[in-house]
Amino acid sequence: REAVVSTQSTGMAIQNALGSDVMMQLDDVVSVLTEGERMKDAMDRSIRWLDRCQTAHKREHDQNLFGIIQGGLNPTWRKECLEKMIERDCPGYAIGGLSGGEEKADFWKTVTLCTDHLPPNKPRYLMGVGYQVELVVCSALGCDMYDCVFPTRTARFGSALVRTGQLQLKNTQYVADTQPIDKDCTCMTCKEYTRAYLHCLLQEDTTGVILLTIHNIAFQLRLMNDIREAVREDRFPDFIKEYFTLMFPKKNYPEWAVNALASVNVTLP
Repeated sequence: REAVVSTQSTGMAIQNALGSDVMMQLDDVVSVLTEGERMKDAMDRSIRWLDRCQTAHKREHDQNLFGIIQGGLNPTWRKECLEKMIERDCPGYAIGGLSGGEEKADFWKTVTLCTDHLPPNKPRYLMGVGYQVELVVCSALGCDMYDCVFPTRTARFGSALVRTGQLQLKNTQYVADTQPIDKDCTCMTCKEYTRAYLHCLLQEDTTGVILLTIHNIAFQLRLMNDIREAVREDRFPDFIKEYFTLMFPKKNYPEWAVNALASVNVTLP
């Protein structure tokens, strides 16, 4: 089998040809738990590769090339990477290298370090993050954009996302449940199919997975739209409190989320 080598130039050429609104630099990704010189080398290499990607980028007028902030859990290296990438004046920045097994306390503190230093007038994209609680908390910490396989992956296991968490539709409790997944959801799946029908499909038909995927993606989009509207209307702290009250009726909030929100002056009820 012939090896395929992707360089900064080929990566940019492919993304230019695709015409994506947001393009990502080629970076050197190592496990967030990596320590020592290997992590420092990855950060330095990512900075050099951003320079090469910017040189190779041929459609600056209508495509936005984001730099990716690296540096692991080391605050000094993160700050160095932030400083050098901000000097390169990208139209937006991604926070990379997280959500890879680190402690949640380290996760949110690293996110905060990055958002505190990134330009306030440019998008901040937190890579690989997609759980509901993470979306709400990290938006409060200053992130704007996310990506994650979670909504599609969890659909493959028969789980539907709702504001109170997840419904495992493969379970027998849904055999005769004639409700939609979410009565307030306007996606095709919720408008056309019941939980009982989806339960039946999920036993042996991949159509059920497709329908759940449609719902889960619609759910994530609606959640982010609600967050955006709450920010615009200057009621985001109240939105956060209402969200956590619904998600955790027993007030068993994750400690990391409580601490992260407290850092931006949001106290959960």
